[in-house]
Amino acid sequence: MKNTFKTFLLLTILILSSCEKTEIASIQNSTQDDINYFIWKGLNVYYFWQQDVPDLADNRFATFDDLYTYFRGFSSPETVFESLLNRPEDRFSVIVDDYVALENSFQGLNLSNGIEFGLVRYKTNSSNIFGYVRYVIPNSDAASKNITRGQIFTSINGQQLTDTNFSSLLFSSNTTYSMGFADYNDGDPVQNGTLVSLQKTDLQENPIAIAKVIEESNQKIGYLMYNQFSRNFDADLNAAFANFKSENINDLIIDLRYNPGGSVQSASYLGSMVTGQFTDQVYSKEIWNQKILAANPPETFINNFTNQIRNLDATGNVVVEENINSLGLNRVYIITSGSTASASELLMNALSAYIDVNIVGTTTVGKQVGSITLYDSDNLRKTGANFNTNHNYALQPLVLEITNKNNVNYPNGITPGTDLPGIILAEDFDNLGTLGDVNEPLLSRTIQYIITGSKTNSKQQKAANFDEIYDSKMATPAGNNMLSEGRNIEL
Repeated sequence: MKNTFKTFLLLTILILSSCEKTEIASIQNSTQDDINYFIWKGLNVYYFWQQDVPDLADNRFATFDDLYTYFRGFSSPETVFESLLNRPEDRFSVIVDDYVALENSFQGLNLSNGIEFGLVRYKTNSSNIFGYVRYVIPNSDAASKNITRGQIFTSINGQQLTDTNFSSLLFSSNTTYSMGFADYNDGDPVQNGTLVSLQKTDLQENPIAIAKVIEESNQKIGYLMYNQFSRNFDADLNAAFANFKSENINDLIIDLRYNPGGSVQSASYLGSMVTGQFTDQVYSKEIWNQKILAANPPETFINNFTNQIRNLDATGNVVVEENINSLGLNRVYIITSGSTASASELLMNALSAYIDVNIVGTTTVGKQVGSITLYDSDNLRKTGANFNTNHNYALQPLVLEITNKNNVNYPNGITPGTDLPGIILAEDFDNLGTLGDVNEPLLSRTIQYIITGSKTNSKQQKAANFDEIYDSKMATPAGNNMLSEGRNIEL
């Protein structure tokens, strides 16, 4: 093996991973140097836009000394990472300093008081922010304090929420705070004197919030409210579909209005549960950077419909293996919002190439790109040799673009009635209704759509004119990532 970094970079990545940095660096490297090198190597190998970032070029650094010295000019790993991204096109790549929290978040386990909420600008004073409770996770502190969907809050620890302080007030490391509630007042909330002290704990949310059968006008309609594509709950999802199948439902509504995404594999499972008649046909296609594409056969980047759930743990052991309960449907109805992202959009896009996908809600986020988790080891995987235990950083960079079988995706989001058939209908913060109840506005309109076929929407939606800027799920380590499990990707 040659002791020059330039030659080292021109070798295959497997050889790159096996080299010892200390053999070719004269500078005594620190943990900070190791982290900086890990960031650079991970993005150099996997980043979707690697060829477009000059500092990620294979020949950017002649020696490790050059690399260490260059990145010592940055104040933190986060600034190093940010400097290597293709902003603003890349809106979603992140670095975390606690990979355990990230892993937990992908399985629905987060530090939370149980309130899932959206944040919205005031009607007349746009710098002020109010929150609205979307739902409350069962067995949480918020549930024990009788917090309910539809409540409005405007302050934390006595401070009015604004567009400059909401992050520090709501999403800091503090595990307790006092939340001040208000009356809606047509979008300019007025505090009503209600204060509730809330405690954050490690809380796991079952993403299958509601799974029920609704009987309406001699129709049996399955309703699934699904809030994250989490592999940890694939078997539970399959069980819900077993019930739908046993009930012989005629139609299916999947409520993804608060679903920020998650596992690509779980999305293909859900698509296979909805259908069943397309086993082994193309569900979606992935495009990676040229390095990864060149190193792998084309079939590596195809996700297929399947008739079986088969999930492995990090060491390759089978943790779930069972047949999929498929409904064989030729149409499906999806409820969306401006928080519907990534794997949720993938489900709609992938299915639309085969069956009728009808949407009720508002335009989705527009996240047609996916990521993988990179760790500081020789092969950038958690099971790789020489795993660096001196820090807990991990990368979640965008590494792929995903399309349906017809090479179609929607980078600007999916708009009901424009991109796919459907009805534009926003939530009304003054009348959110009860999730799963047939009178809840979006569910009610979707049922009407199924029964009558009518797309006419005469009701004015007050919420449509409000600017919703953030939500609680975006603040979790998993955020609105679309996670590729990197099936058999070789380096």
